[in-house]
Amino acid sequence: MRIAGINIPDNKKIEYALPYIYGVGLSLSRKIIKQADINPDTRAKDLNQQEVGRIRDIIEKGYKIEGDLRREIAGNIKRLRELGTYRGMRHMRSLPVRGQRTKTNSRTRRGNVRRTAGSGRKDANAKT
Repeated sequence: MRIAGINIPDNKKIEYALPYIYGVGLSLSRKIIKQADINPDTRAKDLNQQEVGRIRDIIEKGYKIEGDLRREIAGNIKRLRELGTYRGMRHMRSLPVRGQRTKTNSRTRRGNVRRTAGSGRKDANAKT
């Protein structure tokens, strides 16, 4: 089954299969299923064409997903960078944006880059 250009896994319950679409989380998935009047315990492969069509209509008409959402988020970040805001600068430097500490625990954002004084040390028995 394809919704918004994404292959939805067949063997999962529809409630947990819809979050494979970028911009649809678990709570939004539950809301969509409730609007479409579908049993949340139904597997994705067991849905008929009418139910799939109802889900597709609700998602495409009511919510911003996939490419549109990615474009909007990229545009927002670009705007922050151009304005030179604090958040924009943090995005530019690939640092955490939302106030997290950076002395430790910023590996996700920076990658596994060791930027401390002792990180570039050579072994004691290595030639200098």
